Amino acid sequence: MEFKIEKFGDVAVIHVFLTRATLTKAVKFKEFVSETIDSGTTKLVVDLSICEYIDSTFLGALVSLLKKVTALNGDIRLVYNKETPSLMFVLTRMDKVFKIFSNSDEAVKSFGAARPPKLNWK
Repeated sequence: MEFKIEKFGDVAVIHVFLTRATLTKAVKFKEFVSETIDSGTTKLVVDLSICEYIDSTFLGALVSLLKKVTALNGDIRLVYNKETPSLMFVLTRMDKVFKIFSNSDEAVKSFGAARPPKLNWK
């Protein structure tokens, strides 16, 4: 499983389980997220926290999805490790286009939604 979705109210968190987000996975990712948007979810958090590298094709898919969702008055927020950013991500200044968060909790809260409380087993 390369992509997984979690819903928190009207916010969908899409987890990307790839260390390298490249051309070979960009089309599948775009189709996966497009289905989510087409189902009516326009507040998206894309969790790229385990990605070590993002190429220009995958970045293009993110931009295309951002255009699609903003046309529906939605937005995409990214969870991305700024300490080791992808060179392509910085060179293209996409770090200025997307709102970037260090964890998915902050990104979900930025939409005004809250994650359900985590259970602490004793």
